[in-house]
Amino acid sequence: QVQLVESGGGLVQAGGSLRLSCATAISGRTFSSYAMGWFRQAPGKEREFVAANRWSTGNTYYADSVKGRFTISRDNGKNTVYLQMNSLKPEDTAVYYCAAVGYSRGPLSSAKEYDYWGQGTQVTVSS
Repeated sequence: QVQLVESGGGLVQAGGSLRLSCATAISGRTFSSYAMGWFRQAPGKEREFVAANRWSTGNTYYADSVKGRFTISRDNGKNTVYLQMNSLKPEDTAVYYCAAVGYSRGPLSSAKEYDYWGQGTQVTVSS
């Protein structure tokens, strides 16, 4: 069983930065065995992929819209994954969700790949 809790959202001006955290409670497996992802959903839009990390291969993946601005990282000792967001834009405004999957050979960019989700944290970027 996996429980995910996001934090770190808030209101920031365009060009600013935020760091989101996703703390996990996991039983039965180690945190490092899970691939972790971040998604976001703006009002009236579908949930979209932001970034993902597969610890087993060391690979990270980003949506084109955030490449060079956002960085996903994880601390396996703290069972936590982070999303550092720099140079924020108003179009980054959304509820951000972290997600976990125990095993996936897919690209980790589809919400359907993930088994567990957090409740989300609101990020609002003002112009």
